[in-house]
Amino acid sequence: MKHGKSWLPAHVLAWGYALLLLAPIYYLIVSAFKTNDQIFATPFSLPSSLSFNNFSHSFETAHLGPAVINSVLVTGLALLLTLVLAIPAAFAVARASGRIGALVERVFSLGFLIPTFAALFPTFLLSAATGLFHTRLFMVLFLPATAMPLSVVILVQFMRTIPREMEEAARLDGASTYTVLRHVYMPMCLPGIATVLLLNFLNFWNEYLYSLVIIGPDSSQRTVQVALPTLRALTGTDYGVLTAGTILTLVPVWVVYTLLQKRMQQALVSGAVKM
Repeated sequence: MKHGKSWLPAHVLAWGYALLLLAPIYYLIVSAFKTNDQIFATPFSLPSSLSFNNFSHSFETAHLGPAVINSVLVTGLALLLTLVLAIPAAFAVARASGRIGALVERVFSLGFLIPTFAALFPTFLLSAATGLFHTRLFMVLFLPATAMPLSVVILVQFMRTIPREMEEAARLDGASTYTVLRHVYMPMCLPGIATVLLLNFLNFWNEYLYSLVIIGPDSSQRTVQVALPTLRALTGTDYGVLTAGTILTLVPVWVVYTLLQKRMQQALVSGAVKM
C-alpha cells in the first residue's frame, strides 16, 4: 500500500500531462467536422454530423493531391539516400580506431552547430548554380545532407555495441566487408535504423522553409507543407477547412510512427540497459 501511495503523484502528473497533449489534438479533430459558427459556439463539443465536406474542400482547393505525391517522393527518396550514405559512413567510423576515427566523428558532430537559417542563402545560390532551382530533385539531394550528422552519430553508437568477435567470425568464414555490414551489423542495428528513419521522416515531411524558397509556393512540384498555408489565402477564415487540411497532412506521420514505434522503443530500452 505504501508503495502504491508513493506512486500516486507520479500517476496524477502523468495523466495530467497526457490530457494537456490530447486536448489540442481533440480540438483539431472535432473542428475539422464543423463550420465556423459551430467552432466558436461550442469549441469542444462533438460535431453534429460526420460530414467530410471540409476534407474534400481543402483537398481540392489547395491541390493537396499532387502536393502529397510530391512530399512522398521527396521524403521517400531522401530517406533512402540518407540510409545509403549514413550506414556505410557509420560503419567506417564505428570500426575506426585512433585519432583519425575520432576526428571524423567530431566532424560529423559539428553539423549540429550549423543553424538552419545560416545555410539558407548559400543553399539558394547552390540550387541556382546547379540549375535545380524550383525542382524536387534539389530537395532530394539537400535533405540527406542536413540529416547526415544526426544519422551517423546515432548509428555509430549502435554499431559500437556489436562485439568485434562476430565480425572476426564472419571474416573467418570468408565474408567481405560488404557482407559483414549487410549480414552482421545491419540486422543488429535495426532499432537504430528505425530511429533514424522516424526522426528523419518527421524532419523531411514537415520541412517548410527550404521547400518554400527552393521549390516555391506556386510550383507544380511544391510539397504538402508549402501547399497547406495557401488554404488561408484561398478560403479566408474557414477554420474547419484549415483544420481538415492539417489533419490530412498528419495522417502519413501517424502511419509511419505506428509502423516504426516498436523498433524505436527497442532502441530506447536498449540504450537505457547499456547505461
